[in-house]
Amino acid sequence: MVSEPGRQSPVVPMRLPSVARIVSLVGIGAVLAAAPSGRSFVGQESGARYLDAARRAATWIRSTAVATAQGRDWPPDPLKPATLNPSLYAGTPGVVIFFIELARATGDRSYLDDAARGALTMMPAATSALPYPTAAPARGVGLWEGLAGSAFVLQETGKATGDRRFTDAAMRMTDTIVRQAKTAGAGVEWGDTTDIISGSAGTGLYLLYAAREFNQPALTQLAGRAGLRLIELARKEGTGLKWAMDPKFPRLMPNFSHGTAGIAYFLAALYEETRDRRFLDAAVAGARYLQSVAKTEGDVCLVFHDEPDGKDLYYLGWCHGPVGTARLFFQLYQVTKDREWLTWVQKSAQALRASGIPETRTPGFWNNVGQCCGSAGVADFFLALWGETGDRRDLEFARRVVDDMLARATPSAGGLKWIQAEHRSQPNLLIAQTGYMQGASGIGSALVHFATALDQRPVGIRFPDSPY
Repeated sequence: MVSEPGRQSPVVPMRLPSVARIVSLVGIGAVLAAAPSGRSFVGQESGARYLDAARRAATWIRSTAVATAQGRDWPPDPLKPATLNPSLYAGTPGVVIFFIELARATGDRSYLDDAARGALTMMPAATSALPYPTAAPARGVGLWEGLAGSAFVLQETGKATGDRRFTDAAMRMTDTIVRQAKTAGAGVEWGDTTDIISGSAGTGLYLLYAAREFNQPALTQLAGRAGLRLIELARKEGTGLKWAMDPKFPRLMPNFSHGTAGIAYFLAALYEETRDRRFLDAAVAGARYLQSVAKTEGDVCLVFHDEPDGKDLYYLGWCHGPVGTARLFFQLYQVTKDREWLTWVQKSAQALRASGIPETRTPGFWNNVGQCCGSAGVADFFLALWGETGDRRDLEFARRVVDDMLARATPSAGGLKWIQAEHRSQPNLLIAQTGYMQGASGIGSALVHFATALDQRPVGIRFPDSPY
């Protein structure tokens, strides 16, 4: 998912009751799909068949591996093996996370070996003298498209393997991020981009994670300075606040990946760490703006894709829809204990239930199974919501979505892959990818989350931008 026109989730209009047109696909960054202790299941269904499907996803991903001087890499599109990618969004870091989760779920050490070999390929980026072994352009410091995402994955690999080399590399990357912060206005920034994907909000969330992991309060302070700069960049809208992804970008996208919901989420997370009321006030103002523009007929919450051209266009996913935007509402519920915000999470869930997914399909609509823009993200969202509320309807909707994911799989190389569309303007461009947000790694992780929740032994890794 990127911001350029025509590179959004593939979708076509669809009607919800009393709601304008929907363009959809769904996604979410990885969530910790944790079943509350003592949660019981009617029939006590085992998660075995879902875990087996996750293993088969890993089998296909393994078949696409490319050897490197350092370890192992996985091209996002195996039909283009020379096109490697260092990002958490599409490349090897996301594959590493999936293998770590699968190793935890199965006890199979070979998956952890795969993760370690992928992490070894990532490690040279921790030093400026050794670039990532691809022809990729210079990298930024962002969470999903930069060094912050790689540092997060290296730290998780270090914890999983006990190999200090990975933790040391994560710390070096973190030092690079700190050095690249530039004083701007009331705080700091790493460039003009503000968002979760590659901007200050995502980088700030990584710094909060790193502050806890490395016991470095100074990283929380730096994240706070990034928050102050973002507050300064806010635009007033009625009684609320909104943010642009970039002052030069012609569209303003209000949802999680590139706009207000994601930035306000970061500010709410800052408040949780610092108790600085400025961050909470700005986060609430962002949420109030989103409420003021949301479609709510039918007790749903849907926020348009963009202004000025996409105010009658609605997505359903992590990037531009209720799966992602609900993260802000849930975070506000966590830090304020005000159940109003949980109600808005439930309105977001109702928008998905009312949409007709996952069964409704037309050319370009709901032909994505990934985390960012497809069914894996929806399943993880409902599993996390069930973990909070205990409402079995949430678990059953997650099951519907996961079962549909399995029905869409294609056998390949002794395993499973998912051939899907990523781009709204190119619904016939169908690719089976390996990565996290648009490929088999993120889908496999959703299967692991569901299987281990059914077995009441969740193993999901919490990403820096997840409240669950």
